[in-house]
Amino acid sequence: SSSLLGLVLLSCSVSKLLQRLLLALRVKSEMERLLGGIARAGAGVAFAGFVGGQCLYNVEGGHRAVIFDQIRGVLPKAVSEGTGIKIPLIQTPIIMDVRSRPREIKSVTGTKDLQMVNIYLRVLSRPREDQLPTIYQTLGTNFDDRVLPSLGNEVLKSVVAQYNADQLLSMREQISRQIRETLTKRAETFNLILDDVSITHLVFGKEFTSAIEQKQVAQQEAERQTYIVAKAEQEKKAAIIRAEGEAQAAIVISKALEESGNGLIEVRRIDAARDVAETLSRSRGLTYLPGGQSGGSNMLLGVNTNN
Repeated sequence: SSSLLGLVLLSCSVSKLLQRLLLALRVKSEMERLLGGIARAGAGVAFAGFVGGQCLYNVEGGHRAVIFDQIRGVLPKAVSEGTGIKIPLIQTPIIMDVRSRPREIKSVTGTKDLQMVNIYLRVLSRPREDQLPTIYQTLGTNFDDRVLPSLGNEVLKSVVAQYNADQLLSMREQISRQIRETLTKRAETFNLILDDVSITHLVFGKEFTSAIEQKQVAQQEAERQTYIVAKAEQEKKAAIIRAEGEAQAAIVISKALEESGNGLIEVRRIDAARDVAETLSRSRGLTYLPGGQSGGSNMLLGVNTNN
């Protein structure tokens, strides 16, 4: 009986062990399946990242892409804005800016009358989009740095040398237009488009600036002397007219005295007395005392009205 009991216990232990083993195998298979799914998902993500990083590229707004192929070289057509596809390890996109960019060109040059002047020129330039592959092959991506400074200095020196220093001020618009036309024509040979060219500053030498100031002072002094002469002439004419008027008035008064005797003098005396009377009537602190018929002198008394 004891041996039978031992066999039963042994069989129970073996069965439990087999159940645990089967459970462990089932869990292991589930884990392997889960890990396999994760590995496949990771591989898919890595492949997508590889494809996105090696096969796709983006061209932002205002830019174009020039494709360099390891087999065929620079492709003849540029790629416009958006997302493009490239062959990994064979094709490389070069992004180029096609927007207008400002640049200031400074040049120290001489005028026709041998005056030195500093000219500041502002230029808005951009490349021709249909010629981007050619520009990249001949000038690279920094095409404006290689072309515009030398062209600007050359054109400025050749145009300014045709004019005198004072003409740079009086004919500034014409000179600016000539510089723009000449520089635009020269830039076209390098496949560049100039949207605007304008002179921003003109700085002359100290000698020329001093000469201009002296000339202005002389002109102002000449204008002042002209004004003084004109004023003296007008005062002379006014004095002559006033003297003629007084002479004419004296003639008229003499003629009236000859015709009317002392009547004119009495009329003037009456008018003067009336004016005096009107003045005294408006004055509070004055009192007039006539001299009377005895021949006494007339008097004006000041009366204090504060008390």
